[in-house]
Amino acid sequence: MLKAELRKKYMQQRKALSHDEAFLLSEKIFQNFITYFKPHAGQKIHIFIPIQKFNEIDTQIFINYFLAQNIRVYVPKIVADKLINIEVFSNTLFETNSWGISEPVSNEDSGEVDFHYVITPLLYCDRNGNRVGYGKGFYDGLFQSISPETKKIGVNYFDPDDSIDDVWENDIPLDYLVTPTEVLSFLSGLE
Repeated sequence: MLKAELRKKYMQQRKALSHDEAFLLSEKIFQNFITYFKPHAGQKIHIFIPIQKFNEIDTQIFINYFLAQNIRVYVPKIVADKLINIEVFSNTLFETNSWGISEPVSNEDSGEVDFHYVITPLLYCDRNGNRVGYGKGFYDGLFQSISPETKKIGVNYFDPDDSIDDVWENDIPLDYLVTPTEVLSFLSGLE
């Protein structure tokens, strides 16, 4: 299927989930992430803040855990059409932007590029780690700017059953996909 078709299909499937279903699936994704990656104090993790109107994975579960474990947490913010990385703490102030997305009040870019993990939003990911996002390219830009050692991890409610027919040569695939039922690695034994 083409990215545009997959974007539409999985946006509809995601919107069909009740709030309770989405929360329970988010908890399973969180547990699979913790069990597989075993994050620990001092690590640096970049993670998105969910867009509630799009019924995204509830990453607040992750963020609360990371902060409690003294894991350094960074979130994206779009400033002047550029994605910057802001370190957040338990007392960080957030506001809702014009798109309905909660983001830090601060516009201070951390300048950090050496993350252990980047947990990325997506609508779909295939069995080769190719992802379908919202089509704005912000995460492609982020992936190009970070350390090559950083593990790029997608989280999704759905298993990768469809193939993406219009993968571009400049698309940067994920290293892992975490779903409610499994963790898939796309690293071909390079771990």
